[in-house]
Amino acid sequence: MAHINVRGVDHYYEWIKEPSSLVKPVIVFIHGWAGSSRYWHSTAQALLAEFDCLLYDMRGFGRSGGKQAGKSLVESQSTEEPGEVIAELSYELTEYAEDLAALLDGLQLQRVYISAHSMGASVATLFFNRYPERVKKGILTCSGIFEYDEKAFAAFYKFGGLVVKFRPKWLAKIPLADKIFIARFLHSPIPKSERQAFLQDFIKADYDAALGTIFTSVSKAQSELMPAEFTKLTVPTLLVAGEYDIIIPPEMGRQAAALNDNIEFFVIPNTAHFPMLEDSETYLGRIREFLNDC
Repeated sequence: MAHINVRGVDHYYEWIKEPSSLVKPVIVFIHGWAGSSRYWHSTAQALLAEFDCLLYDMRGFGRSGGKQAGKSLVESQSTEEPGEVIAELSYELTEYAEDLAALLDGLQLQRVYISAHSMGASVATLFFNRYPERVKKGILTCSGIFEYDEKAFAAFYKFGGLVVKFRPKWLAKIPLADKIFIARFLHSPIPKSERQAFLQDFIKADYDAALGTIFTSVSKAQSELMPAEFTKLTVPTLLVAGEYDIIIPPEMGRQAAALNDNIEFFVIPNTAHFPMLEDSETYLGRIREFLNDC
């Protein structure tokens, strides 16, 4: 467990791997909105025999910083001198894709597998198309394309803003708060420890990052961008959906997969927005099949 300064922001990361000198392929895990790498732990632990697993918290979430400070230890992709902080970062998902590129540079990782979830899956898709030479295969969990609806989006922004604003720390101490908070994301139960971690991550998320990514990940621009991004994917990709996901319904994933023969689509029954936790056995079986298929 450690931090690395990426593009002027301290990023939390950790390795989950067996204590041996054997060199294994690396799989990088990316979390979704207002979450952290914590919910990928069980998946990473299950893949130890085949992979060295890198988990990190995106800028503004989990244990990573939300603002630039000091000198970056990672050379940016800009024309500035090595080690200098680049211009102020925005909350566009393309910027988060560049954060990932800089993180891999800082850790001296050239080519990896990537497993990403929800908003993180959108970031990963953008990364796949900007740096295809750095990705062997990609797994996108709960991702897809959506249509722009002005009234629905306006209502979502208003509700989202209120949710982000009202996050008192005492909320985590209320009995059953974790269960109520996570209910709309699940169809099948998950351990209490996982529910509590989700609530804690949500409360802790940086205000600007949480609100900023609401507007950038669910927007008219994003609804127009993502179909093109899925269409031009050259990286072999598995798109996994939860049958009862109301956050990103499986039909959105099915429509994305239909745009490109490089995308395999798989729905996990009786799960919703966290199929990797709701039915880990089925999830792991399918991703292993995909990762091992030459």
